[in-house]
Amino acid sequence: QVQLVESGGGLVQTGGSLRLSCAASGRAFSSLVMGWFRQAPGKEREFVARITRNGGSTYYADSVKGRFTISRDNANNTVYLQMNSLKPEDTAVYYCAASYVPTTIQGQWNYWGQGSQVTVSS
Repeated sequence: QVQLVESGGGLVQTGGSLRLSCAASGRAFSSLVMGWFRQAPGKEREFVARITRNGGSTYYADSVKGRFTISRDNANNTVYLQMNSLKPEDTAVYYCAASYVPTTIQGQWNYWGQGSQVTVSS
């Protein structure tokens, strides 16, 4: 079993930056692919980014490519999402997730955090 706890959300103006953190406990962190999803009001949850076990490869949704950066620190069991040039359409609850395979399909992610609210004001 893996427990994921997000932090770092909040309110920011358009063009600003935020960094989300996700602390993991339980199963060996370095054995897991880590990712971020988000759910905006009235919309379905969508994939944002993922990073492989050793951090050597990342993959992003087109909507965030070039603005968001996912990274991980296996020594401290933490994954990050650095969000720059934020837009109002980035407003959502952001979820950290863990999987045994590199995927963008929600059903293939095994563990989820409780979510962290990010609000971008115009």
